[in-house]
Amino acid sequence: MPEIRQNPATKEWVIIATERAKRPEDFITAETVKEQVPDFDEDCPFCPGHEESTPPEIMSRRLNGNWSLRVVPNKFPALIPEGEPVREKEFDLFRRMDGLGQHEVIIETPHHNASFGQISDEKALEIVTAYRERYRILSEDKRFKLVKIFRNQGKAAGTSLEHPHSQIVATPVVPLHIRHRLEEATRFYDDHGQCVFCRIIEMEMKEKDRVVMEEDGFLVIEPFAARVPFETWILPREHHATFGETTDSELRGFAKVLNRILEKFLRGLHNPAYNLVFRTAPTGDEEEEYYHWHVQIIPRLTTPAGFELGTGVYINITLPEVTAKFLRKV
Repeated sequence: MPEIRQNPATKEWVIIATERAKRPEDFITAETVKEQVPDFDEDCPFCPGHEESTPPEIMSRRLNGNWSLRVVPNKFPALIPEGEPVREKEFDLFRRMDGLGQHEVIIETPHHNASFGQISDEKALEIVTAYRERYRILSEDKRFKLVKIFRNQGKAAGTSLEHPHSQIVATPVVPLHIRHRLEEATRFYDDHGQCVFCRIIEMEMKEKDRVVMEEDGFLVIEPFAARVPFETWILPREHHATFGETTDSELRGFAKVLNRILEKFLRGLHNPAYNLVFRTAPTGDEEEEYYHWHVQIIPRLTTPAGFELGTGVYINITLPEVTAKFLRKV
């Protein structure tokens, strides 16, 4: 029969609709199987030789005069670095502030067809090292309260350019959606004297059913109350509130594990569209005990409909224990 499960970290409820259950193989469709992608695309602004199509780079990695990674401002930014984080009232009701922030693009590779799951672990390390460097630099700007790293893969996940890239957005506010997660984590810590994610790691290691892999100091799971099929979390075993605190040795392990789980997605699910989001505490909350940074991967294999939009409760048609078993075998 169906189950209603609760995420202990957010208190969000999820319906596991076993009456509609699909096998993991059922999510492999013609839409998820990509055509052969070329190494170079003449029309792609991120491919080598088209550097003038992007704003001037913020940082890069180069070898023998050729770049292997570039970070540039987003050409069409959601926020810009000019302005002050001053909140103003209008008509004694509405509140506004300058669209202050920073919006950057990490062009991960000069190769148009070399994404995570297809690259070496050393290349993956180069990319996540750039993530950490930009995260740390943006976190030092006192105007910014949150630095968000994310990656959209595929049109169904909202990307407009196929070339492998990630984005970083720094904001002067902590959005309500994220503040709710932080408040729930704080409440759990106050009640139990322990980080809720450390507790999840303990429980998942004990049960094993939802563990996909454990290596190099990281645990990969299909969470107990997964909102969508194949929702996946990457959790560091070592407690850190923010991604910026990650050590060099931990970063190397993270790069390997991230590359490996996305290779499983590529091989087992035939390269589905997905959103990858870093969950990390706000700037200034480094070394706090209440939160534990992690990565959430959300494959776009189903579409939220009226019930989800109207209630905020997602309907998942596959048990996370089943998807974990499938990914373990890939």
